Amino acid sequence: MKKLGFALCLLIFALVLPQAQAEESKPLSVELLWQLSRIGAPQIDPKGDHIIAPVTRYNLDTDKGETQLWLFSTDGKVQRPITAEGLRVSQPTFSPAGDALAFISQRNKDDVGQVYILPMNQPGEATRLTNVPTGAYGIKWVGEHIYFISNVWPNKSWDDIAQQVKAKADTKVSAHQWNALPYAQFDHWLDENREAHVFRIPAAGGEVEAVTQPLNMQLPRSSQSASSYDIDPKERWIAFVSDSLNDGVSPDNDIFLAAIGGTEATNITADNRGSDHAPMFSPNGDTLAFQRQLITGFYADNVNLVLFDMKKRTAEVMTSDWDRSVRGLVWTANSRGFYGAIDDAGTSRVYYINARNGNVKAITGETNYSGLSISNNGVLVATNESFMHPAQLVTVNTRNGRTTRLDTFNDDLLADVELGTYESVTYKGHNGKDIQMWVHYPAGFDKSKKYPLFLLIHGGPHSAITNGFHFRWNAQTFASWGYVTAWHNFHGSSGFGQEFTDAINPDWITAPYADTIAATEWFKEKDWIDSDRMVAGGGSYGGYLSSILLGKEHPFKALLIHAPVYNMYSQMSADFAVHAERFGNYWDKPEIYRDISPHYYADKFDTPALIIHGQKDLRVPVGQSFELFRTLQSRGVDSRLIYYPDENHWVLKPNNSVYWYHEVRRWMESYAQPGAQ
Repeated sequence: MKKLGFALCLLIFALVLPQAQAEESKPLSVELLWQLSRIGAPQIDPKGDHIIAPVTRYNLDTDKGETQLWLFSTDGKVQRPITAEGLRVSQPTFSPAGDALAFISQRNKDDVGQVYILPMNQPGEATRLTNVPTGAYGIKWVGEHIYFISNVWPNKSWDDIAQQVKAKADTKVSAHQWNALPYAQFDHWLDENREAHVFRIPAAGGEVEAVTQPLNMQLPRSSQSASSYDIDPKERWIAFVSDSLNDGVSPDNDIFLAAIGGTEATNITADNRGSDHAPMFSPNGDTLAFQRQLITGFYADNVNLVLFDMKKRTAEVMTSDWDRSVRGLVWTANSRGFYGAIDDAGTSRVYYINARNGNVKAITGETNYSGLSISNNGVLVATNESFMHPAQLVTVNTRNGRTTRLDTFNDDLLADVELGTYESVTYKGHNGKDIQMWVHYPAGFDKSKKYPLFLLIHGGPHSAITNGFHFRWNAQTFASWGYVTAWHNFHGSSGFGQEFTDAINPDWITAPYADTIAATEWFKEKDWIDSDRMVAGGGSYGGYLSSILLGKEHPFKALLIHAPVYNMYSQMSADFAVHAERFGNYWDKPEIYRDISPHYYADKFDTPALIIHGQKDLRVPVGQSFELFRTLQSRGVDSRLIYYPDENHWVLKPNNSVYWYHEVRRWMESYAQPGAQ
């Protein structure tokens, strides 16, 4: 009897324990996504002693985020904040000696972001260095000065500019006026009377000095950052990007070189009509590196590394034989090469590029790296992420690619999260070409059962899905609902070579559509996929291709269409016009636009669709979704429109994001029941 009782207890314990364990574990929910700390690009000091990284946290109750700067040591023993809570800080930049830190913050009575200085080798509070009425951003600390960008009214004193800022804030007139392009960038309007210029101020304090204004040239009107200019180590030269045509319709961004304090600038890339950008002086000042694209109007054209000899005044393209785009570069301290975070076949890997011969070498493997920073003694730091974890701060061994983690953020939050698994697969797509695809499986996946498919269609279209942690479209979160989730890097995706990337221009439909249908055929052959429970969706170009699916044969029971390009004609109202610059406007080449515009397929629309769009989206204006929704409603197709008056091309506010995920889940579950069957 005692043995029977003991056996019964064991049986009950065996039954209860898995249930208890299941209750203790939790999925990667959207609410949890917004609890995670988000580490930004780190900066290591020149001596390799300290690392600073911005860390952002969000609060669902206040619907806001705050960023602090955190200090780390390369041995992993130090992890502490060095700026106060409740503030926004950004762009940490070490002094050349590493004994002080500059950053941008808006605190106390600041109306806009200003430069602050914090000592690193002694106790002390951050002190404000600038008091610029139009604010400061894009900072660099070179020699005795801190350089920054400010968007000013040209030919006005700072006092006059301050009065202009006040008048603009006090006016009761809300009208904007433009007489030329550009008039918008992504989610904000541009003031055509203002110009972005580089200024400098002594790090010890003093007067602000204009650097580019005396040259009568401005930085690119649409957007500027610290990568728009650079200063040589001895503060003799500035290299900067400017539109040599001064044409907002079809700009020609070139690299200009000028002596600091001079009044003339030389265009050193006048022979290239494509984009030249991201100037970077070598640590020894002998070489200016920059990035070059050749095809006008093609933002995803292969990016090559060019080295300009400052003494000989000659340029050499170093990576013309490498079928990858150079990105995220940092010079090595000896000026002999670069490390870069390169988009490579579905993964952002660290590469070394030899500055003498252009040879390249992969350093890291299967997960994403970004935000590279290197010290004078060769310590390379970066953030590392994968589909399974958000960005972590690491040092990278440049000999073998091994990493050492320096932070512990999010470990407690993710300790009891039950994640699924993922793998990279390859299938045959358009014209028999290999297509790489990421497949995510729900936690507890059982291949003896059948699961629904949620196929995600990425945006761009020239932006591959790489092995990183996505907060806005998290495949593991979708999988936690009970779907096998997949991202396919269809024709047009970056990181697979120039020919593959450019294969869909100007025909946006044929190859990506074929790749998408081929992906579903690959899944249909799997015993663990229920072909009657397939759904799909995407945003931006992914919304475009989902709109194309509405009018073509496909196996999907329902679609998610976020911020879609639906009407190629009315897309002219955006901050840029698709295809116009490279292939001609719709009045010149009407056949291009008619053949690829989803609205011409409306007579075949019959798939239920959830449409989502934000009012502040100037990349794909909100009218695109209103047109699509009215079309579906007019045809009697089950459809739902979710409109955000305060979001742009993306959904960025915490509570709006939570709502987005829950509504997407509700829509998909109504047409494809989740879970194994």
